[in-house]
Amino acid sequence: MKEEKNINKNDWKNFIALIKSANPPKVLFIVGVLLSVTTTLVGLLLPLLTKKFVDGFSISSLSAGQIALFAGVLLLQAISSATAIYLLSRVGNQVVANVRHRLWKKMIVLPISYYDNSQTGENVSRVTNDTAILKGLITEHITNFLTGIISIIGSFVLLLILDWKMTLVTFSIIPVIVLIFIPIGRQMSKLSKLTQDETAKFTSLISQVFSEIRLVKVSNAESTEMTNGSKGINKLLSFGIKEGKLHALIGPIVSFVLMLVLVVIIGYGGVRVSSGAITAGALVAYILYLFQIIFPVTQITHFFTELQKTKGATERMINILELEEEDYQNGTEDIDTNLPIHINQLSFAYKDEEILKELNFSINPGKVTAIVGPSGSGKTTLFSLIERFYSPTDGEISIGTNPINNLKLESWRKHIGYVAQESPLIIGTIRENICYGIERKVTEQELANVSKMAYVDQFVGELPLGFDTEVGERGIKLSGGQRQRIGIARALLRNPKLLMLDEATSNLDSRSELVVQNALSNLMQGRTTLIIAHRLSTVIDADQIVFLDKGEITGIGTHDELYIYHPMYKEFADQQLRVNSTV
Repeated sequence: MKEEKNINKNDWKNFIALIKSANPPKVLFIVGVLLSVTTTLVGLLLPLLTKKFVDGFSISSLSAGQIALFAGVLLLQAISSATAIYLLSRVGNQVVANVRHRLWKKMIVLPISYYDNSQTGENVSRVTNDTAILKGLITEHITNFLTGIISIIGSFVLLLILDWKMTLVTFSIIPVIVLIFIPIGRQMSKLSKLTQDETAKFTSLISQVFSEIRLVKVSNAESTEMTNGSKGINKLLSFGIKEGKLHALIGPIVSFVLMLVLVVIIGYGGVRVSSGAITAGALVAYILYLFQIIFPVTQITHFFTELQKTKGATERMINILELEEEDYQNGTEDIDTNLPIHINQLSFAYKDEEILKELNFSINPGKVTAIVGPSGSGKTTLFSLIERFYSPTDGEISIGTNPINNLKLESWRKHIGYVAQESPLIIGTIRENICYGIERKVTEQELANVSKMAYVDQFVGELPLGFDTEVGERGIKLSGGQRQRIGIARALLRNPKLLMLDEATSNLDSRSELVVQNALSNLMQGRTTLIIAHRLSTVIDADQIVFLDKGEITGIGTHDELYIYHPMYKEFADQQLRVNSTV
Protein backbone atom coordinates (compact mmCIF):
# COMPACT_ATOMS: atom_id res chain seq x y z
CA MET A 1 0.00 0.00 0.00
CA LYS A 2 2.85 2.36 0.90
CA GLU A 3 4.58 1.58 -2.40
CA GLU A 4 1.35 2.29 -4.31
CA LYS A 5 1.06 5.69 -2.62
CA ASN A 6 4.62 6.52 -3.65
CA ILE A 7 3.87 5.52 -7.26
CA ASN A 8 0.76 7.72 -7.32
CA LYS A 9 2.76 10.57 -5.81
CA ASN A 10 5.38 10.18 -8.51
CA ASP A 11 2.63 10.17 -11.17
CA TRP A 12 1.44 13.56 -9.95
CA LYS A 13 5.01 14.89 -9.80
CA ASN A 14 5.65 13.67 -13.33
CA PHE A 15 2.47 15.27 -14.62
CA ILE A 16 3.19 18.63 -12.98
CA ALA A 17 6.84 18.51 -14.07
CA LEU A 18 5.80 17.83 -17.67
CA ILE A 19 3.39 20.78 -17.70
CA LYS A 20 6.01 23.09 -16.15
CA SER A 21 8.66 21.99 -18.62
CA ALA A 22 6.26 22.79 -21.47
CA ASN A 23 6.67 26.47 -20.54
CA PRO A 24 3.00 27.52 -20.81
CA PRO A 25 2.40 31.19 -21.76
CA LYS A 26 2.03 32.61 -18.25
CA VAL A 27 0.45 35.97 -19.17
CA LEU A 28 -2.33 34.35 -21.20
CA PHE A 29 -2.85 31.80 -18.44
CA ILE A 30 -3.12 34.47 -15.72
CA VAL A 31 -5.51 36.60 -17.80
CA GLY A 32 -7.60 33.50 -18.58
CA VAL A 33 -7.77 32.56 -14.90
CA LEU A 34 -8.70 36.11 -13.88
CA LEU A 35 -11.48 36.18 -16.47
CA SER A 36 -12.67 32.79 -15.20
CA VAL A 37 -12.76 34.23 -11.69
CA THR A 38 -14.68 37.24 -13.02
CA THR A 39 -17.15 34.93 -14.78
CA THR A 40 -17.73 32.95 -11.61
CA LEU A 41 -18.03 36.01 -9.35
CA VAL A 42 -20.51 37.61 -11.74
CA GLY A 43 -22.40 34.33 -11.82
CA LEU A 44 -22.57 34.37 -8.03
CA LEU A 45 -24.48 37.65 -8.19
CA LEU A 46 -27.34 36.16 -10.20
CA PRO A 47 -28.97 34.11 -7.39
CA LEU A 48 -28.79 37.16 -5.09
CA LEU A 49 -30.55 39.27 -7.70
CA THR A 50 -33.10 36.47 -8.13
CA LYS A 51 -33.65 36.38 -4.36
CA LYS A 52 -34.35 40.11 -4.35
CA PHE A 53 -36.83 39.78 -7.23
CA VAL A 54 -38.68 36.84 -5.62
CA ASP A 55 -38.94 38.40 -2.17
CA GLY A 56 -40.10 41.81 -3.39
CA PHE A 57 -41.52 41.05 -6.80
CA SER A 58 -44.41 43.05 -8.23
CA ILE A 59 -45.13 44.52 -11.63
CA SER A 60 -45.07 48.03 -10.18
CA SER A 61 -41.66 47.50 -8.54
CA LEU A 62 -40.02 46.15 -11.76
CA SER A 63 -38.00 49.01 -13.33
CA ALA A 64 -35.96 49.43 -16.50
CA GLY A 65 -32.85 49.84 -14.34
CA GLN A 66 -33.36 46.45 -12.68
CA ILE A 67 -33.89 44.76 -16.05
CA ALA A 68 -30.79 46.50 -17.48
CA LEU A 69 -28.74 45.44 -14.46
CA PHE A 70 -29.83 41.82 -14.79
CA ALA A 71 -29.16 41.81 -18.57
CA GLY A 72 -25.79 43.52 -18.05
CA VAL A 73 -24.71 40.91 -15.53
CA LEU A 74 -25.66 38.12 -17.94
CA LEU A 75 -23.83 39.81 -20.85
CA LEU A 76 -20.69 40.41 -18.77
CA GLN A 77 -20.68 36.78 -17.66
CA ALA A 78 -21.03 35.54 -21.25
CA ILE A 79 -18.20 37.74 -22.61
CA SER A 80 -15.75 36.98 -19.80
CA SER A 81 -16.56 33.25 -20.01
CA ALA A 82 -16.00 33.08 -23.78
CA THR A 83 -12.73 35.01 -23.55
CA ALA A 84 -11.47 32.86 -20.65
CA ILE A 85 -12.28 29.62 -22.46
CA TYR A 86 -10.46 30.85 -25.58
CA LEU A 87 -7.34 31.97 -23.70
CA LEU A 88 -7.06 28.83 -21.59
CA SER A 89 -7.69 26.69 -24.66
CA ARG A 90 -4.87 28.53 -26.43
CA VAL A 91 -2.61 27.95 -23.44
CA GLY A 92 -3.49 24.25 -23.53
CA ASN A 93 -2.72 23.94 -27.23
CA GLN A 94 0.60 25.73 -26.71
CA VAL A 95 1.51 23.37 -23.86
CA VAL A 96 0.76 20.34 -26.03
CA ALA A 97 2.75 21.79 -28.94
CA ASN A 98 5.72 22.40 -26.64
CA VAL A 99 5.52 18.84 -25.26
CA ARG A 100 5.44 17.50 -28.82
CA HIS A 101 8.46 19.65 -29.68
CA ARG A 102 10.34 18.25 -26.69
CA LEU A 103 9.40 14.66 -27.51
CA TRP A 104 10.30 15.06 -31.18
CA LYS A 105 13.65 16.71 -30.46
CA LYS A 106 14.43 14.11 -27.81
CA MET A 107 13.54 11.13 -29.98
CA ILE A 108 15.60 12.46 -32.88
CA VAL A 109 18.77 12.50 -30.73
CA LEU A 110 18.22 9.20 -28.91
CA PRO A 111 20.88 6.57 -29.67
CA ILE A 112 20.32 3.75 -32.14
CA SER A 113 20.16 1.30 -29.22
CA TYR A 114 16.82 2.82 -28.19
CA TYR A 115 15.31 2.15 -31.63
CA ASP A 116 16.70 -1.38 -31.59
CA ASN A 117 14.41 -2.08 -28.62
CA SER A 118 11.30 -0.16 -29.67
CA GLN A 119 8.82 -0.31 -32.51
CA THR A 120 8.12 2.49 -34.95
CA GLY A 121 4.38 2.47 -34.29
CA GLU A 122 4.90 2.80 -30.54
CA ASN A 123 7.14 5.83 -31.05
CA VAL A 124 4.55 7.37 -33.37
CA SER A 125 1.90 6.74 -30.72
CA ARG A 126 3.95 8.53 -28.06
CA VAL A 127 4.16 11.72 -30.14
CA THR A 128 0.58 11.67 -31.47
CA ASN A 129 -1.85 9.66 -29.31
CA ASP A 130 -0.35 10.33 -25.88
CA THR A 131 0.01 14.05 -26.49
CA ALA A 132 -3.55 14.15 -27.86
CA ILE A 133 -4.78 12.83 -24.49
CA LEU A 134 -2.82 15.59 -22.77
CA LYS A 135 -4.34 18.12 -25.16
CA GLY A 136 -7.88 16.93 -24.36
CA LEU A 137 -7.28 17.38 -20.65
CA ILE A 138 -5.78 20.86 -20.86
CA THR A 139 -7.94 22.41 -23.57
CA GLU A 140 -11.30 20.91 -22.55
CA HIS A 141 -11.27 19.90 -18.89
CA ILE A 142 -8.78 22.12 -17.08
CA THR A 143 -10.83 25.25 -17.82
CA ASN A 144 -13.93 23.67 -16.29
CA PHE A 145 -11.84 22.48 -13.35
CA LEU A 146 -10.49 25.96 -12.55
CA THR A 147 -13.85 27.72 -12.88
CA GLY A 148 -15.58 24.87 -11.07
CA ILE A 149 -13.34 25.17 -8.01
CA ILE A 150 -14.01 28.90 -7.79
CA SER A 151 -17.75 28.41 -8.30
CA ILE A 152 -17.93 25.68 -5.63
CA ILE A 153 -16.01 27.70 -3.05
CA GLY A 154 -17.99 30.91 -3.69
CA SER A 155 -21.34 29.16 -3.76
CA PHE A 156 -20.55 27.19 -0.61
CA VAL A 157 -19.68 30.37 1.29
CA LEU A 158 -22.91 32.04 0.15
CA LEU A 159 -24.91 28.93 1.03
CA LEU A 160 -23.54 29.09 4.57
CA ILE A 161 -24.57 32.75 4.72
CA LEU A 162 -28.08 32.00 3.42
CA ASP A 163 -28.70 29.01 5.74
CA TRP A 164 -25.77 27.22 7.40
CA LYS A 165 -27.93 24.45 8.90
CA MET A 166 -29.38 23.38 5.56
CA THR A 167 -25.89 23.59 4.02
CA LEU A 168 -24.39 21.19 6.57
CA VAL A 169 -27.24 18.74 6.00
CA THR A 170 -26.80 18.95 2.22
CA PHE A 171 -23.04 18.44 2.21
CA SER A 172 -23.01 15.57 4.67
CA ILE A 173 -23.26 13.25 1.66
CA ILE A 174 -19.90 14.38 0.14
CA PRO A 175 -17.67 11.87 2.05
CA VAL A 176 -19.82 9.03 0.67
CA ILE A 177 -19.34 10.32 -2.88
CA VAL A 178 -15.56 10.53 -2.38
CA LEU A 179 -15.37 6.94 -1.11
CA ILE A 180 -17.29 5.76 -4.17
CA PHE A 181 -15.22 7.63 -6.78
CA ILE A 182 -11.71 6.86 -5.44
CA PRO A 183 -11.73 3.17 -6.49
CA ILE A 184 -13.39 4.07 -9.80
CA GLY A 185 -10.59 6.57 -10.47
CA ARG A 186 -7.93 3.94 -9.76
CA GLN A 187 -9.56 1.50 -12.14
CA MET A 188 -9.75 4.23 -14.79
CA SER A 189 -6.02 4.95 -14.42
CA LYS A 190 -5.09 1.27 -14.74
CA LEU A 191 -7.38 0.81 -17.73
CA SER A 192 -5.97 3.91 -19.41
CA LYS A 193 -2.40 2.56 -19.24
CA LEU A 194 -3.51 -0.76 -20.75
CA THR A 195 -5.41 1.06 -23.50
CA GLN A 196 -2.44 3.23 -24.38
CA ASP A 197 -0.13 0.22 -24.52
CA GLU A 198 -2.51 -1.64 -26.80
CA THR A 199 -3.05 1.46 -28.97
CA ALA A 200 0.72 1.76 -29.42
CA LYS A 201 1.00 -1.94 -30.39
CA PHE A 202 -1.87 -1.63 -32.85
CA THR A 203 -0.35 1.51 -34.37
CA SER A 204 2.94 -0.34 -34.72
CA LEU A 205 1.22 -3.27 -36.44
CA ILE A 206 -0.62 -1.20 -39.03
CA SER A 207 2.48 0.96 -39.67
CA GLN A 208 4.48 -2.19 -40.37
CA VAL A 209 1.83 -3.73 -42.62
CA PHE A 210 1.32 -0.56 -44.65
CA SER A 211 5.07 -0.01 -45.09
CA GLU A 212 5.59 -3.64 -46.21
CA ILE A 213 2.32 -4.10 -48.11
CA ARG A 214 4.10 -5.63 -51.11
CA LEU A 215 5.65 -8.30 -48.90
CA VAL A 216 2.18 -9.01 -47.45
CA LYS A 217 0.65 -9.52 -50.90
CA VAL A 218 3.48 -11.50 -52.48
CA SER A 219 3.48 -13.80 -49.40
CA ASN A 220 -0.32 -14.26 -49.53
CA ALA A 221 -0.33 -13.04 -45.94
CA GLU A 222 -3.49 -10.93 -46.16
CA SER A 223 -5.48 -13.33 -44.01
CA THR A 224 -2.68 -13.47 -41.43
CA GLU A 225 -2.52 -9.71 -41.13
CA MET A 226 -6.32 -9.46 -41.05
CA THR A 227 -6.27 -11.86 -38.10
CA ASN A 228 -3.49 -9.91 -36.35
CA GLY A 229 -5.31 -6.63 -36.96
CA SER A 230 -8.60 -8.09 -35.73
CA LYS A 231 -6.92 -9.20 -32.49
CA GLY A 232 -5.68 -5.67 -31.88
CA ILE A 233 -9.05 -4.14 -32.73
CA ASN A 234 -10.86 -6.59 -30.45
CA LYS A 235 -8.49 -5.84 -27.56
CA LEU A 236 -9.12 -2.11 -28.00
CA LEU A 237 -12.85 -2.88 -28.19
CA SER A 238 -12.61 -4.81 -24.91
CA PHE A 239 -10.82 -1.93 -23.18
CA GLY A 240 -13.34 0.53 -24.65
CA ILE A 241 -16.24 -1.53 -23.28
CA LYS A 242 -14.60 -1.68 -19.84
CA GLU A 243 -14.13 2.09 -19.95
CA GLY A 244 -17.78 2.43 -20.94
CA LYS A 245 -18.78 0.35 -17.89
CA LEU A 246 -16.89 2.71 -15.61
CA HIS A 247 -18.54 5.73 -17.24
CA ALA A 248 -21.87 3.92 -16.91
CA LEU A 249 -21.27 3.65 -13.17
CA ILE A 250 -20.29 7.28 -12.84
CA GLY A 251 -23.36 8.67 -14.67
CA PRO A 252 -26.10 7.00 -12.60
CA ILE A 253 -24.22 7.66 -9.34
CA VAL A 254 -24.03 11.36 -10.15
CA SER A 255 -27.72 11.44 -11.17
CA PHE A 256 -28.75 9.61 -7.99
CA VAL A 257 -26.78 12.03 -5.83
CA LEU A 258 -28.33 15.02 -7.62
CA MET A 259 -31.86 13.73 -7.11
CA LEU A 260 -31.16 12.88 -3.48
CA VAL A 261 -29.76 16.35 -2.80
CA LEU A 262 -32.68 18.07 -4.54
CA VAL A 263 -35.25 16.01 -2.60
CA VAL A 264 -33.50 16.88 0.69
CA ILE A 265 -33.25 20.58 -0.18
CA ILE A 266 -36.81 20.99 -1.39
CA GLY A 267 -38.25 19.01 1.52
CA TYR A 268 -36.08 20.47 4.26
CA GLY A 269 -36.11 23.91 2.62
CA GLY A 270 -39.91 23.92 2.47
CA VAL A 271 -40.03 23.24 6.22
CA ARG A 272 -37.57 26.11 6.81
CA VAL A 273 -39.68 28.51 4.70
CA SER A 274 -42.95 27.55 6.39
CA SER A 275 -41.37 28.11 9.80
CA GLY A 276 -40.15 31.54 8.76
CA ALA A 277 -36.46 30.65 9.19
CA ILE A 278 -35.75 31.70 5.58
CA THR A 279 -37.71 33.48 2.85
CA ALA A 280 -38.98 31.91 -0.38
CA GLY A 281 -36.43 34.05 -2.28
CA ALA A 282 -33.62 32.67 -0.11
CA LEU A 283 -34.74 29.09 -0.92
CA VAL A 284 -34.76 29.88 -4.65
CA ALA A 285 -31.31 31.47 -4.34
CA TYR A 286 -30.14 28.46 -2.32
CA ILE A 287 -31.26 26.04 -5.05
CA LEU A 288 -29.59 28.18 -7.74
CA TYR A 289 -26.32 28.22 -5.77
CA LEU A 290 -26.63 24.49 -5.31
CA PHE A 291 -26.76 24.06 -9.09
CA GLN A 292 -23.65 26.27 -9.32
CA ILE A 293 -21.99 23.63 -7.17
CA ILE A 294 -23.52 20.51 -8.72
CA PHE A 295 -22.61 21.27 -12.34
CA PRO A 296 -18.96 22.10 -11.53
CA VAL A 297 -18.78 18.92 -9.42
CA THR A 298 -19.73 16.83 -12.47
CA GLN A 299 -17.16 18.75 -14.53
CA ILE A 300 -14.49 18.17 -11.89
CA THR A 301 -15.42 14.47 -11.84
CA HIS A 302 -14.82 14.33 -15.60
CA PHE A 303 -11.56 16.25 -15.08
CA PHE A 304 -10.23 13.69 -12.62
CA THR A 305 -11.36 10.84 -14.88
CA GLU A 306 -9.42 12.38 -17.77
CA LEU A 307 -6.53 13.12 -15.44
CA GLN A 308 -6.24 9.44 -14.60
CA LYS A 309 -6.04 8.67 -18.31
CA THR A 310 -3.48 11.43 -18.82
CA LYS A 311 -1.24 10.12 -16.04
CA GLY A 312 -0.67 6.91 -17.99
CA ALA A 313 0.28 8.82 -21.13
CA THR A 314 2.44 11.20 -19.08
CA GLU A 315 4.38 8.30 -17.58
CA ARG A 316 5.40 7.10 -21.03
CA MET A 317 6.39 10.56 -22.24
CA ILE A 318 8.43 11.20 -19.09
CA ASN A 319 10.20 7.86 -19.56
CA ILE A 320 11.29 8.93 -23.04
CA LEU A 321 12.30 12.44 -21.94
CA GLU A 322 14.48 10.97 -19.17
CA LEU A 323 16.40 8.65 -21.51
CA GLU A 324 20.07 9.39 -22.10
CA GLU A 325 20.58 10.97 -25.50
CA GLU A 326 23.58 11.18 -27.78
CA ASP A 327 26.10 13.85 -26.72
CA TYR A 328 26.23 16.51 -29.44
CA GLN A 329 27.84 19.22 -27.27
CA ASN A 330 31.14 17.89 -25.94
CA GLY A 331 34.29 16.98 -27.82
CA THR A 332 36.82 18.60 -30.10
CA GLU A 333 36.06 19.66 -33.67
CA ASP A 334 39.73 19.46 -34.66
CA ILE A 335 39.86 16.22 -36.66
CA ASP A 336 42.88 15.34 -38.82
CA THR A 337 41.45 12.90 -41.36
CA ASN A 338 44.90 12.32 -42.88
CA LEU A 339 45.80 10.15 -39.89
CA PRO A 340 45.15 6.40 -39.80
CA ILE A 341 42.17 5.00 -37.90
CA HIS A 342 43.22 2.46 -35.28
CA ILE A 343 40.99 -0.32 -33.95
CA ASN A 344 42.50 -1.13 -30.55
CA GLN A 345 41.44 -4.21 -28.54
CA LEU A 346 37.88 -3.50 -29.66
CA SER A 347 35.13 -5.67 -28.13
CA PHE A 348 31.37 -5.30 -28.18
CA ALA A 349 28.56 -7.28 -26.57
CA TYR A 350 24.82 -6.90 -27.04
CA LYS A 351 22.58 -8.21 -24.26
CA ASP A 352 25.41 -10.39 -22.89
CA GLU A 353 26.08 -11.83 -26.36
CA GLU A 354 29.65 -11.11 -27.42
CA ILE A 355 29.66 -9.96 -31.05
CA LEU A 356 33.19 -8.55 -31.51
CA LYS A 357 36.23 -9.85 -29.64
CA GLU A 358 39.47 -7.87 -29.26
CA LEU A 359 39.81 -6.56 -32.82
CA ASN A 360 43.17 -4.99 -33.70
CA PHE A 361 43.97 -3.41 -37.07
CA SER A 362 44.50 -0.02 -38.72
CA ILE A 363 42.73 1.72 -41.59
CA ASN A 364 45.30 3.71 -43.56
CA PRO A 365 44.30 7.14 -44.96
CA GLY A 366 43.47 7.24 -48.65
CA LYS A 367 43.47 3.44 -48.87
CA VAL A 368 40.75 0.83 -49.34
CA THR A 369 40.11 -1.60 -46.49
CA ALA A 370 37.63 -4.43 -47.07
CA ILE A 371 35.87 -6.29 -44.27
CA VAL A 372 35.00 -9.82 -45.38
CA GLY A 373 33.45 -12.77 -43.61
CA PRO A 374 30.37 -14.95 -43.30
CA SER A 375 27.00 -13.54 -42.25
CA GLY A 376 26.78 -12.81 -38.54
CA SER A 377 30.53 -12.28 -38.14
CA GLY A 378 30.10 -8.68 -36.88
CA LYS A 379 30.92 -6.64 -40.01
CA THR A 380 27.94 -4.26 -39.78
CA THR A 381 28.40 -3.96 -36.00
CA LEU A 382 31.98 -2.76 -36.62
CA PHE A 383 30.61 -0.10 -38.98
CA SER A 384 28.09 0.96 -36.32
CA LEU A 385 30.87 1.38 -33.75
CA ILE A 386 32.91 3.51 -36.15
CA GLU A 387 29.83 5.68 -36.77
CA ARG A 388 29.36 5.85 -32.96
CA PHE A 389 25.89 4.37 -33.03
CA TYR A 390 27.07 2.27 -30.08
CA SER A 391 29.91 2.48 -27.58
CA PRO A 392 32.44 -0.38 -27.34
CA THR A 393 32.21 -2.76 -24.41
CA ASP A 394 35.99 -2.66 -24.25
CA GLY A 395 38.84 -1.12 -26.21
CA GLU A 396 38.56 1.95 -28.44
CA ILE A 397 38.63 3.36 -31.97
CA SER A 398 41.02 6.26 -32.51
CA ILE A 399 42.11 8.53 -35.34
CA GLY A 400 45.80 8.94 -34.83
CA THR A 401 46.15 8.94 -31.06
CA ASN A 402 42.80 10.66 -30.46
CA PRO A 403 39.89 8.34 -29.49
CA ILE A 404 36.84 9.11 -31.64
CA ASN A 405 34.71 9.35 -28.47
CA ASN A 406 36.67 12.53 -27.68
CA LEU A 407 35.54 14.08 -30.96
CA LYS A 408 32.41 16.17 -31.32
CA LEU A 409 29.80 13.75 -32.63
CA GLU A 410 28.38 16.00 -35.34
CA SER A 411 31.85 16.90 -36.62
CA TRP A 412 32.93 13.24 -36.74
CA ARG A 413 29.85 12.15 -38.67
CA LYS A 414 30.27 15.03 -41.14
CA HIS A 415 33.49 13.35 -42.27
CA ILE A 416 31.70 10.04 -42.94
CA GLY A 417 29.90 9.12 -46.15
CA TYR A 418 27.75 6.01 -45.83
CA VAL A 419 26.22 3.98 -48.67
CA ALA A 420 24.09 1.06 -47.45
CA GLN A 421 23.00 -2.19 -49.05
CA GLU A 422 19.61 -0.66 -49.77
CA SER A 423 20.15 3.07 -49.95
CA PRO A 424 17.45 4.62 -47.72
CA LEU A 425 15.36 7.39 -49.26
CA ILE A 426 12.90 9.82 -47.70
CA ILE A 427 9.50 10.74 -49.10
CA GLY A 428 10.18 13.66 -51.43
CA THR A 429 11.94 14.46 -54.68
CA ILE A 430 15.21 13.18 -56.09
CA ARG A 431 16.70 16.63 -55.41
CA GLU A 432 15.63 16.54 -51.75
CA ASN A 433 17.11 13.08 -51.32
CA ILE A 434 20.48 14.00 -52.81
CA CYS A 435 20.65 17.19 -50.71
CA TYR A 436 19.36 15.51 -47.54
CA GLY A 437 21.30 16.61 -44.45
CA ILE A 438 23.15 19.42 -46.28
CA GLU A 439 22.45 22.64 -44.38
CA ARG A 440 23.85 25.05 -46.96
CA LYS A 441 22.12 25.87 -50.27
CA VAL A 442 23.19 23.47 -53.02
CA THR A 443 23.66 25.05 -56.44
CA GLU A 444 22.34 23.52 -59.65
CA GLN A 445 25.93 23.10 -60.85
CA GLU A 446 26.89 21.12 -57.74
CA LEU A 447 23.82 18.95 -58.15
CA ALA A 448 24.65 18.33 -61.81
CA ASN A 449 28.28 17.46 -61.01
CA VAL A 450 27.56 14.87 -58.31
CA SER A 451 24.72 13.43 -60.40
CA LYS A 452 27.10 12.96 -63.33
CA MET A 453 29.75 11.29 -61.14
CA ALA A 454 27.10 9.00 -59.60
CA TYR A 455 25.45 8.31 -62.99
CA VAL A 456 22.17 9.71 -61.68
CA ASP A 457 21.97 11.93 -64.77
CA GLN A 458 21.47 8.81 -66.93
CA PHE A 459 17.94 8.25 -65.62
CA VAL A 460 16.99 11.70 -64.29
CA GLY A 461 17.24 13.12 -67.79
CA GLU A 462 14.55 10.71 -68.95
CA LEU A 463 12.07 11.73 -66.24
CA PRO A 464 9.53 14.47 -67.14
CA LEU A 465 10.11 16.32 -63.86
CA GLY A 466 13.83 15.58 -63.64
CA PHE A 467 15.25 16.19 -60.16
CA ASP A 468 11.77 17.21 -58.96
CA THR A 469 10.41 13.69 -59.51
CA GLU A 470 8.82 12.19 -56.38
CA VAL A 471 10.53 8.95 -55.29
CA GLY A 472 7.60 7.55 -53.25
CA GLU A 473 7.72 5.94 -49.82
CA ARG A 474 11.21 4.48 -49.27
CA GLY A 475 11.96 5.20 -52.95
CA ILE A 476 9.47 2.61 -54.21
CA LYS A 477 9.07 4.41 -57.58
CA LEU A 478 12.73 3.85 -58.40
CA SER A 479 14.74 0.72 -59.13
CA GLY A 480 17.38 -0.61 -56.74
CA GLY A 481 20.21 0.64 -58.93
CA GLN A 482 18.64 4.11 -59.16
CA ARG A 483 18.26 4.29 -55.39
CA GLN A 484 21.90 3.27 -54.93
CA ARG A 485 23.08 5.94 -57.34
CA ILE A 486 21.09 8.60 -55.47
CA GLY A 487 22.76 7.41 -52.24
CA ILE A 488 26.18 7.71 -53.90
CA ALA A 489 25.33 11.22 -55.18
CA ARG A 490 24.30 12.17 -51.63
CA ALA A 491 27.63 10.91 -50.30
CA LEU A 492 29.54 12.79 -53.02
CA LEU A 493 27.76 16.02 -52.13
CA ARG A 494 28.83 15.60 -48.48
CA ASN A 495 32.43 15.24 -49.70
CA PRO A 496 33.39 12.87 -46.86
CA LYS A 497 36.95 11.97 -45.89
CA LEU A 498 35.93 8.50 -44.69
CA LEU A 499 33.73 6.43 -46.99
CA MET A 500 31.82 3.40 -45.68
CA LEU A 501 30.20 1.03 -48.17
CA ASP A 502 27.96 -1.63 -46.67
CA GLU A 503 27.44 -4.26 -49.41
CA ALA A 504 26.45 -1.44 -51.72
CA THR A 505 26.10 -3.62 -54.85
CA SER A 506 24.96 -6.96 -53.39
CA ASN A 507 21.28 -6.68 -54.39
CA LEU A 508 21.74 -5.40 -57.94
CA ASP A 509 21.57 -7.13 -61.30
CA SER A 510 24.80 -7.30 -63.32
CA ARG A 511 23.99 -4.28 -65.47
CA SER A 512 23.02 -2.06 -62.54
CA GLU A 513 26.00 -3.33 -60.57
CA LEU A 514 28.39 -2.24 -63.30
CA VAL A 515 26.96 1.29 -63.34
CA VAL A 516 26.90 1.54 -59.54
CA GLN A 517 30.44 0.13 -59.34
CA ASN A 518 31.64 2.86 -61.70
CA ALA A 519 29.86 5.45 -59.57
CA LEU A 520 31.51 4.01 -56.45
CA SER A 521 34.90 4.22 -58.14
CA ASN A 522 34.34 7.95 -58.64
CA LEU A 523 33.25 8.26 -55.03
CA MET A 524 36.25 6.36 -53.63
CA GLN A 525 38.92 8.47 -55.33
CA GLY A 526 41.19 10.14 -52.76
CA ARG A 527 39.14 8.94 -49.78
CA THR A 528 39.78 6.51 -46.95
CA THR A 529 37.37 3.70 -47.83
CA LEU A 530 35.98 0.89 -45.71
CA ILE A 531 33.99 -1.77 -47.57
CA ILE A 532 31.75 -4.59 -46.45
CA ALA A 533 31.24 -6.95 -49.38
CA HIS A 534 30.30 -10.49 -50.29
CA ARG A 535 31.37 -10.21 -53.91
CA LEU A 536 35.01 -10.85 -54.78
CA SER A 537 34.98 -8.25 -57.54
CA THR A 538 34.35 -5.54 -54.96
CA VAL A 539 37.29 -6.36 -52.70
CA ILE A 540 39.90 -8.04 -54.88
CA ASP A 541 41.75 -4.76 -55.48
CA ALA A 542 41.50 -3.54 -51.85
CA ASP A 543 44.77 -2.41 -50.25
CA GLN A 544 43.87 -4.46 -47.19
CA ILE A 545 41.35 -7.20 -46.50
CA VAL A 546 40.28 -8.01 -42.91
CA PHE A 547 38.59 -11.41 -42.55
CA LEU A 548 36.09 -11.65 -39.67
CA ASP A 549 34.70 -14.92 -38.38
CA LYS A 550 32.44 -15.15 -35.30
CA GLY A 551 33.51 -11.69 -34.16
CA GLU A 552 37.25 -12.35 -34.39
CA ILE A 553 39.88 -11.40 -36.95
CA THR A 554 41.26 -14.57 -38.50
CA GLY A 555 43.30 -12.96 -41.25
CA ILE A 556 44.59 -9.61 -42.57
CA GLY A 557 46.32 -9.02 -45.93
CA THR A 558 45.83 -8.47 -49.62
CA HIS A 559 43.72 -10.75 -51.80
CA ASP A 560 46.79 -12.66 -53.01
CA GLU A 561 48.16 -13.09 -49.48
CA LEU A 562 44.89 -14.32 -47.96
CA TYR A 563 44.23 -16.61 -50.89
CA ILE A 564 47.49 -18.41 -50.17
CA TYR A 565 47.41 -18.82 -46.37
CA HIS A 566 43.75 -18.33 -45.28
CA PRO A 567 41.63 -21.44 -46.10
CA MET A 568 38.25 -19.84 -45.43
CA TYR A 569 39.08 -16.82 -47.61
CA LYS A 570 40.31 -19.16 -50.36
CA GLU A 571 36.99 -21.03 -50.17
CA PHE A 572 35.13 -17.72 -50.29
CA ALA A 573 37.12 -16.61 -53.36
CA ASP A 574 36.73 -19.94 -55.16
CA GLN A 575 32.97 -19.92 -54.61
CA GLN A 576 32.78 -16.43 -56.09
CA LEU A 577 34.87 -17.45 -59.08
CA ARG A 578 32.62 -20.47 -59.71
CA VAL A 579 29.55 -18.29 -59.49
CA ASN A 580 31.04 -15.79 -61.89
CA SER A 581 32.03 -18.53 -64.35
CA THR A 582 28.48 -19.89 -64.46
CA VAL A 583 26.84 -16.52 -64.92
